[in-house]
Amino acid sequence: MKLGLQIPYFTYPDGPPALGAKLAEIAKTAEDAGFDSVWVMDHYFQIPPVGAAELDMLEAYTTLGFLAGHTSRVSLGTMVTGVTYRNPGILIKQVTTLDVLSGGRAWLGIGAAWFDREHEGLGVDFPPLKERFQRLEETLQIANQMWNPDDNGRYDGQHYQLAETLNVPAPLSQPRPRILIGGTGEKKTLRFVAKYADACNIMGMAGPAFVEQKLGVLRDHCEREGRNYDDIEKTVLTVMNPGPNGENTGQLIDQIKAFGEVGVQTVITSIGGVEKIAPLESIGRDVIPQIANL
Repeated sequence: MKLGLQIPYFTYPDGPPALGAKLAEIAKTAEDAGFDSVWVMDHYFQIPPVGAAELDMLEAYTTLGFLAGHTSRVSLGTMVTGVTYRNPGILIKQVTTLDVLSGGRAWLGIGAAWFDREHEGLGVDFPPLKERFQRLEETLQIANQMWNPDDNGRYDGQHYQLAETLNVPAPLSQPRPRILIGGTGEKKTLRFVAKYADACNIMGMAGPAFVEQKLGVLRDHCEREGRNYDDIEKTVLTVMNPGPNGENTGQLIDQIKAFGEVGVQTVITSIGGVEKIAPLESIGRDVIPQIANL
């Protein structure tokens, strides 16, 4: 079992002047503690229920590039990019750049988007859900074409038309950066996972039984798509609170074991009080060694 760190909150006591140094410390401590990956949300405004929209929110790919420069091992990605936020060709160029400059550590985390307020606030189109899923599938197709060194030709979709999918330099990850799709929709999201992705991400806060049911749906889609279910990494997103002095780490181990019993391989978690650093250190000391062989 692997553990990933999600950083969804940037409003720390010393404010923006100290934010860069604090994020670097968080990421480096997580890496030293044994976390496998570090993730940031891709939003323009802070989201409910994390906090008010007026709280600090950093642009995701600038932040990941910064974190790449302060780490050397952990993989890096968004949890997750809404398909509406960027032109897909530009998005794939951004992920490719992150992969090259980080030494092959980038993920493409992507989903159908949901937070209408930030779209309206900054003047970004927010089409109906059906269209967002159409755009999501086209973006996944564009990603695979741009990451194919033998195909830099046209892409002609319903929503996106690219005259040439040139992408130089190519990513370092082989055969391409890994793709994670976030969401639990049974008809489209999990089908897209089976067809295009290397990993799924399911909301772990709903509990292991919910996750197990969604993984069963994913397995069925894999059978229909001719995809090996075991080739897809199963991840969940949850929240952990180890306590100021690590007093809750036993409960966290039980929580992680419960996910492992239903087939989860990676737990990605945000951590209360992560800016205090001690919670990360206690998880590295008391939790990660205990779950390594699950």
